[in-house]
Order: sequence, then structure tokens, then C-alpha cells
Amino acid sequence: MGMRFDQNVPEEPYTVPIGKAVIAREGTDVTLLGIGYTTSVCLQAAQELEAQGFSAEVIDLLSLSPMDDEAILTSVRKTRKIVIVDEDYPRCSIATDISALVAEQAFDYLDAPPKRVTPPHTLVPYSRPLEALYVPDKDKVVQAALEVLE
Repeated sequence: MGMRFDQNVPEEPYTVPIGKAVIAREGTDVTLLGIGYTTSVCLQAAQELEAQGFSAEVIDLLSLSPMDDEAILTSVRKTRKIVIVDEDYPRCSIATDISALVAEQAFDYLDAPPKRVTPPHTLVPYSRPLEALYVPDKDKVVQAALEVLE
């Protein structure tokens, strides 16, 4: 199943390799790519998708630069679909870079265009109800995944 994502931080020293992504959950139907917090959102979405009969692979990118291009491309070649979940703006973001990487280097493997789940192209709201609409969540990721799985 890969790395556990919970609130427990090891007390002993540990290292995380720079530039290497982690497969947080193996899957075959769609790749859900998370960055930081959005990895837990992807894992929640993967559980919901499993309940609907789909197998979602979840990648935790861990490092943006260097980025583990090969882990992303290997997963997309297997699942043939990707949903990139990022808390940053939809323009000039890592989600846009990853979408371009997949389109440029795995185009022939894709059964659907890369899909990004990001906040809207607007300022961050300072209202709790508006923030809930702004931030990518499980339901938005499930909806995006179902769109590429059709």
C-alpha cells in the first residue's frame, strides 16, 4: 500500500529522498496525483472511487524540483488517465507543468486529457464557507476522475 498518511511523526531520525515520488496506493484505472495535503484528498477520493468499482493509483509527488517525471509517466502509461490535484492557482502552477509533461511525453498512452483539480483563478477567500468552495476536496477529485473514466 505504500507510505501511511496519518498524524504520527516518527520520533527517530528519518530521511526522504529528494526527487522521488511515492506510490501511496496502487491502482489500474486512473492516476490521482497529490502534492502535500492534496495527497490525503486523493487517498480519500481513491476510497470513494473503489466503492464505485474503480481502481485509483495515488502518487505523492513529495518533491517539486527535482520532480520524479518517471514515476508520473510510468503510472500514466499504466492507467492511461491522470487527475492532478494542487492547491495552487490553475495557471503557471505545478499542476500545469505536470499536465504539460504528460501531454508531451505520454500523449499516445492517454485515453483522456490530463485533468487538473485546482482552486479557481481568483484570490484566496477569507471566509470559511467560501474557502470550502475554493480548496480542492474529495468530491471534486472524484468528479474529475469520473469525467476521465467515462
